[in-house]
Amino acid sequence: MAYDPERHHRRSIRLSGYDYSQPGTYFLTLCVHNRDCIFGEVLAGQMHRNVIGEIVAEEWLKSAKMRPELRLDQWIVMPNHLHGIVSISGAMTLERER
Repeated sequence: MAYDPERHHRRSIRLSGYDYSQPGTYFLTLCVHNRDCIFGEVLAGQMHRNVIGEIVAEEWLKSAKMRPELRLDQWIVMPNHLHGIVSISGAMTLERER
């Protein structure tokens, strides 16, 4: 079934007022705009990343190298989203690198 924003409504499961930059372990889902399948495809139950999916995987791995307070656990790139478990061990800085 295709995504229909008129029928498919998801409420946020985030805790109101919770500071998600504080230390802890978090499950993330990052979705592609309009849920377009641009990262690859699932064939015979196996995810096959395309070039864009490979870039997403490389950038996910780079995030822990750029931010020493992060530790990446299990993760997977799917055709239109990424799931990952990430642990924050210290205070996150929200400044962008220049």
